[in-house]
Amino acid sequence: MTVSKVQLRLDSIECHGMVIPFQYCHARRRTLGMTVRPDKSVIVRVPVRTSLGEIRDFVSRRAVWIAKVWREFDSTPPKPHQTYDNGATFWFQGRGYGLSLERGTAEAVALRGDALVVAAPGELDPRATRLLIDAWYRDQAAGIFRERAIECHRRMGEEDLPLPSIVIRSMKSRWGSYSYRTGRIALNLHLIKAPPACLDYVIIHELCHIRARHHGPGFWNLVERYVPDHAGLRKQLNGIR
Repeated sequence: MTVSKVQLRLDSIECHGMVIPFQYCHARRRTLGMTVRPDKSVIVRVPVRTSLGEIRDFVSRRAVWIAKVWREFDSTPPKPHQTYDNGATFWFQGRGYGLSLERGTAEAVALRGDALVVAAPGELDPRATRLLIDAWYRDQAAGIFRERAIECHRRMGEEDLPLPSIVIRSMKSRWGSYSYRTGRIALNLHLIKAPPACLDYVIIHELCHIRARHHGPGFWNLVERYVPDHAGLRKQLNGIR
């Protein structure tokens, strides 16, 4: 169930000298979950029978983490609006490529040196260019994400984890998620723009959730065993999209 399909209620707590407004909704789930969006809004999803007092306690326990995420958002300058003119920069696996629009016999997108070349028989307007590039990103992600998932799973071989299937989604507030119901990992399409080390971190992060549902000390100890620089990689991810 997505947030857009349920009614969000507004509340707030005061903790550590700061006020934390948050929105919450009851959903058909077993655990309490929280998302902090780039606009600093805090969304809490909880099981159906969870009381408001329990929700407030949950937010209070995460107050230090929320403040940390807010500071990270403050330190990240807003990204400029993406344009689709010749020379515009597009990111792929941590490298920037200048857009080159060309006439061709068929629609095609490819990397050529430092350029992302988009070709079509007719004139390319921004909308048509965007659709071609988005389709190319998704096609590249399908192969690369699966390849990296297999490699990350191999690196974690001693954990004896199952190898989940991978689904690709365009997500606004998450880089990835693991579903206990389906046993699948969902990865944000925008990860194709990130350096490979960032992609690997997100995959390993979600694989660790097979062992630990919550972001407690045990979870982070497991992540750090395989990604010692996970904090630095998270900061890199803040500048992408």
